[in-house]
Amino acid sequence: MIRRGRMDKHIELSYCCFEAFKVLARNYLDLESHHLYETIGKLLEETKMSLVDVAENLMPKFGDEDANACLVNLIKAIEKAKEEVKVKVKVEEEEEERVKAEEEKKVRLRKKRRKRLRKKRRNRNLMKQ
Repeated sequence: MIRRGRMDKHIELSYCCFEAFKVLARNYLDLESHHLYETIGKLLEETKMSLVDVAENLMPKFGDEDANACLVNLIKAIEKAKEEVKVKVKVEEEEEERVKAEEEKKVRLRKKRRKRLRKKRRNRNLMKQ
C-alpha cells in the first residue's frame, strides 16, 4: 500500500469494438442508430482504442454539444489515434533499420580487423623464417 486507505491497481481493458461502442452511445447519448455509426464502425475495426477513450469522446464537453458533435469528436479522436499509431510504427521501423545497420557495420569492422590481424601474423611468420 502506498497510503492508508488507498490501493493502486492496474486494470487491463480490451479495445472497443463496434458493439461496445453502440452500448456506450446508447448510455451516453441516448442513440440507437445514427448515420455516422458506419464510419465509426470502420474506424474501430482499423484502430485500437480503449473503451475509456471512446467513452471520454462520447461525453458532451459543453452543454450545447449534441449527439452529432460528440460522434464527430469521436471520429476525429479515432483518426488521430490511427495516425499516431502509423507514426509510431514508422519510428520503430526506422529505429530497427538503424540498429540493423549499426550491427552490420560492427560485423564489417570485425571482419576487417580479423583480416588485418591475419595479415600481420602472416607477415611476422614470413619475417621469422
